[in-house]
Parts: sequence; structure tokens; C-alpha cells
Amino acid sequence: MEINKKDIRALTKEQLREFFVKNGDKAFRGNQVYEWLWQKSAHTFGDMSNISKETRQMLEDNFVINHIKVDQMQRSNDGTIKNAVRLHDDLIVESVLIPTKTRTTACVSSQVGCSLDCKFCATARLKRMRNLNPDEIYDQVVAIDNESRLYHSRPLSNIVFMGMGEPLMNYNNVIKAIDKITSPEGLGMSPKRIVVSTSGVPKMIKKMADDDVKFKLAVSLHSAIDEVRTSIMPFNATFPLNDLREALQYWYAKTKNRITYEYVVWDGINDKRKDVDALVEFCKFAPSKVNIIEYNPIDDGKFQQAQSKAIDMYVAVLESNHITVTVRRSRGKDIDAACGQLANKT
Repeated sequence: MEINKKDIRALTKEQLREFFVKNGDKAFRGNQVYEWLWQKSAHTFGDMSNISKETRQMLEDNFVINHIKVDQMQRSNDGTIKNAVRLHDDLIVESVLIPTKTRTTACVSSQVGCSLDCKFCATARLKRMRNLNPDEIYDQVVAIDNESRLYHSRPLSNIVFMGMGEPLMNYNNVIKAIDKITSPEGLGMSPKRIVVSTSGVPKMIKKMADDDVKFKLAVSLHSAIDEVRTSIMPFNATFPLNDLREALQYWYAKTKNRITYEYVVWDGINDKRKDVDALVEFCKFAPSKVNIIEYNPIDDGKFQQAQSKAIDMYVAVLESNHITVTVRRSRGKDIDAACGQLANKT
């Protein structure tokens, strides 16, 4: 009879140690296996070369390693790489390596599909199938780190949770993944090089502050006028701007960390002076930075990139109000790897 094998990476180090003691082995064997799983990213028990054949067979009999597989890798003309990642249950998510002259950034997914309903985002058109497990998030980072070393001759330097899904709707697993990514027993990356981007879930933003997280926060804002924001991000009716602002005030009071706002300007939607004035007002309560992001079409005529004069107006008004602003050009558009385009087209 086939036994139902447990995913070994769901176990803590202490649980692994207990497993070996219970099976007549030494506790330190659990430490060895834990190192293989998280520091060395072993794909199979056969990879664990300093562990006896008998012990590896015992692990094989009791556990599985539900490792991701990069099903398809696409390379853009600008060096961006998009991975179609197959999970153990054959569902697919996408992750992206974004290179610049000074850094390589992993854009990772946290859900299969998305819980939210932003009308301008391709991922939002996919039904949310499930949350990703911590190891599935971790594996995306490992795969991109390997690609960064192979194609750009340097290790991964930054991580952004801006791929498929709303990270704060999978909060526990995202936090566990970041713990592994930043732990000396995992990848040992600095949490200051990690940005979690949310469309704005006030209760969870407050929880992050209470949990004293060390990573950075970005908010996908796109309008500081409730009616406009609700028209393009319908969940804003449930989490209106006043609630979001209150949560961000709480975040800043607790963490003293500057807030980054991700902002796309669309033609005829949020490209008027009243829109930028509302944004300035929204930003005033705490030090902030606005990233104006180039829009990447998803075959929908309603959303079109604003004209350059509207972008120039945003920059001028924000700067005159002493708010840091940058205009980000999209990467990987030719392979549908740019912001808002991740939708398993591969």
C-alpha cells in the first residue's frame, strides 16, 4: 500500500531532529538534512552525499521534496529572464529575473493566480487556485539566483514580491519563505534587499508592523481618489483609502521605514492635475517615494499609457512638494515579463 509521504520541507529543524532520534539515529542527522534542503537546495535525497545510503532510503520511504521545475525559460532582448515554474501539482506560476548594471532582482510570485481584481493586471484575470508554500517561493529565488550567476556573472542582489498574487493574502507562507531566504541557515540574504508589494490590505499591513518585519513595503496605489481607485481596483470598496492610510500611518509609526508607492498613470483615467494633487496629499503623513511605472498593455483598449506631458506633470508636482519620484521603464516587455503582464502565456 502506498503511504502518503509528507513534504519534508514542511518540517522544522527540530522536527527533523526528532524524526531521526525516533528512528534510532543521532539528532545531528536532522541538522545535516536541514542544511541540504535549505542551504544547498537539494532536489533529491540522492543529492545528500554525506548521508548513508540506508538513511537516504529511509528518507525516500517517508518523505518527498516537492521541488519546483523551471518548465520554460524565456530571455528578453534586454537581458530579462522569465521562468514558467511548474509546481508539484502541475500548476504554473511565473517569476522574473530583472538585471541592471548594478544589481539583479528576482520578481517572485506568492499565489497561483490572484485573490484580487485589479482591472489592468493580466494576473487578476486568472482564478486564484491556491497559495504558494514557503518552499515554492524559496525555490523561485534559488532558480533566479542560479540564472543570475550563469547569465550575469553575479549573485542575486534583490527580491521583490511583485509577481503573481497578493502577498498579504498569503502572509504566513510569505513570512516563512522570507525567514528561510534571510536566515544564515538558508540563503543569508539581507531583509533590507527584499520588498513586499501589496495592493493594500490594511489589517495585514498593521500585522506586519506588529511583527517587526525588516523588509521594505511597497503599495500598489495608482490613485489617491477613492472613486477612481475603486473603478480600476474594485477591492478598494472593501479597503478604502482612509483605511489604507491609517494602516500606513501605523506602519510608519512602528517601523520608521519610508513607504514606496507604485503608480501607473493612464490616459484619461488618472492623468489630471486633481489626481496628482490627491497623491501629494496622500503622501504627506510619512516620508515616501513614488515610483511611476510604465504601463504594459494586456490587450485591453481601456488602459493606455498616459502621454509624456502627464508623466512630466506628476514628476514636477511631486518634486515641488519634496516627494521623491522616479520614472521606471519596463523590462522584458517582448516576453510578457513586465509589470502586470504575468498570466501564464508561455
